[in-house]
Amino acid sequence: MGNKLVRLSEERYKEGKRIVAPLVGFPGVNMIGSNIKIAQQNYGEHYKVLKKVVDEFIPDIIFPLMDLSVEANALGRYTLFPKEDSATVGKEKFSIDELKNLEEINISFDSRVNCYVDTVKLMRIGLPENILKGAYVTGPYSLAGLIMGADEAAMATIMNEKVLTQLCNFTTEVIEKYTGMLISAGAEVICILEPTAVMLGPSQFEKYSARYVKHINDSFRFTGVITIYHTCGNTMHLVDKMILSGVDGVSLDSKEMGVSLKDVALKVNGQVAVMGNINPSATILYGKPEQVEEEVEALLEEMEPFPNFILSTGCDLPQETPYENIKAFMDTGRKYRVKS
Repeated sequence: MGNKLVRLSEERYKEGKRIVAPLVGFPGVNMIGSNIKIAQQNYGEHYKVLKKVVDEFIPDIIFPLMDLSVEANALGRYTLFPKEDSATVGKEKFSIDELKNLEEINISFDSRVNCYVDTVKLMRIGLPENILKGAYVTGPYSLAGLIMGADEAAMATIMNEKVLTQLCNFTTEVIEKYTGMLISAGAEVICILEPTAVMLGPSQFEKYSARYVKHINDSFRFTGVITIYHTCGNTMHLVDKMILSGVDGVSLDSKEMGVSLKDVALKVNGQVAVMGNINPSATILYGKPEQVEEEVEALLEEMEPFPNFILSTGCDLPQETPYENIKAFMDTGRKYRVKS
């Protein structure tokens, strides 16, 4: 079937343009006068947030609010729901003996899982056809880290590989279940979030993340869904392993975190789309619109030789990101024309 995301980005490139797809959701909460807690637990309110973002900025891809707690919460892990921040999973003790009970939980009946699924359904029905509808799932290693603790998962890569492998096998099954629900609801893009895996070395990353992501990717290959691997921090040493998972795109953090998109693009040699990497917590958050324009133009010029580049942000934009700065990002990306 080929790489659909690369094909779409190359088609846009031939027109002298770029796909412009910032990871933007949370600022829409302010734009409709709501709060994150309500939006993440009420799919009607969640859809209103995304509809407002689409109406104002018209991104080429739209994702729901980024939320790493959905699957872990569905498995009964202790979860906090702040009013003005994304839900977070608290740390608690875990024993592999709990796995049998966890395996009995059917997440398809979980209220928050279904809240996100219903949000995607509304996105499919209510948003323009030419905008790709995305959804997030937590990566297998990051979900394992949420269940057993991030430090404990890191230690287990050395001290208790059998337990971690068992847990990652299980988390992959959970993610596949959730992914299938999202695709059935209308998701055209699945972005797999693996922020915790940045602490791993290449061989560990392949063993506890990339090979499981490949399994997920292969499971849904013939649905036509686009898959994107998103990591945070400096993941230059992991890009090779990310590509081997068979995803359509990699979404990477900012240059301030040590990521050079140009070097990544040279490394991947057109095999996957490369998304990024304007820092969500720097100029676009604190600067002026003209500074945002200058930064975005510099990135577009640097990435001009690469048809598989997609203009995006290094991660989800904070809720307080100024409207004018997001508009400057979008306007600059839209008006830029490839010179070569």
